[in-house]
Amino acid sequence: MKDPLLDDIDRKLIHALSVDARAPFRTLGEVCGCSDQTAARRYRRLQEVAALRVVGDVEAFRVGWDDWLLRLQCTPAGTTPVAEALSRRPDTRWVQLASGGTEIVCVLQARTPEQRDALLLKGLPGSRHVVQVAAHLMLEAYSPETWGGITSTLTPAELARLCPPRVDSDGAPVALDELDHELLTHLGEDGRASHSQIAAAIHTHESTVRRRIDELRRAGALVFEIDIDTRALGMNTHAYLWLSVAPSELESVGTALATHPEVAYAGATTGRTNLFASVVFTDSRHMYEYLNRRLATLPGIHSVEAAPSIRTLKRTGAAPPLRPTRPRTGS
Repeated sequence: MKDPLLDDIDRKLIHALSVDARAPFRTLGEVCGCSDQTAARRYRRLQEVAALRVVGDVEAFRVGWDDWLLRLQCTPAGTTPVAEALSRRPDTRWVQLASGGTEIVCVLQARTPEQRDALLLKGLPGSRHVVQVAAHLMLEAYSPETWGGITSTLTPAELARLCPPRVDSDGAPVALDELDHELLTHLGEDGRASHSQIAAAIHTHESTVRRRIDELRRAGALVFEIDIDTRALGMNTHAYLWLSVAPSELESVGTALATHPEVAYAGATTGRTNLFASVVFTDSRHMYEYLNRRLATLPGIHSVEAAPSIRTLKRTGAAPPLRPTRPRTGS
């Protein structure tokens, strides 16, 4: 289903940005079959009509941090206050209400064991509004943070024009310094900010900014995400899936999920269920058909729990500035 607000150039532009979020408008125009001025104008329009944002984000495991997926069951009167409090925290990546409004789903990016424990062992259990807390450590992502999904409209020849950096994530964890945190703060606000803009803001040389962004991207510590209101793409229903999968089939199921256009993210977790997915559909009928046809054909799935998302309180990257922390030495 195509939204009448978006045409083929818009959808190609979204797909191209999901592959190489910092590609120059000249390159984006060549890929999309238009001028660089048109590509820039369309990008600004998508920011308005589809809430499109390019966000620079930290890949937690590459810098010694942990991502925790939290499910909080709350009292009906307490769900919104707790969710709003979580959305104001600098260590939450996104916060949403699900399951009719009595459940909060969010991701906590824990930069130190002390920070993690302060929230999971003291803060949340101490709230009179929180009835139950389930914390799942994110172990492995089977799909990239930047999702093409239903916007995948580029041909192989068009994709070949894009040149995202080759990532080497096998090295030692990256230690972030104060300059890195300042740099990441600006990229978290605008992932397409120019090197000169960032250099002027953090009072350093443009060549330093260019070099460090390249180093962090190649090390897998810095990734760029496309944040978009999927309703502009005709996908009006968003849900979360928690799956229990046989350990011997976990990687194959996760990898298969990552190829489905409905799946924005799929990852292995700890906990009673061991696979999590964020999925989008045109409507509830589309969800039913997906769950009972395509998903049901994958081997090794013992159970599936689906929870529709009903409200977003915090989107990816909409966080206060990062604060420097000492590299983690243990958990």
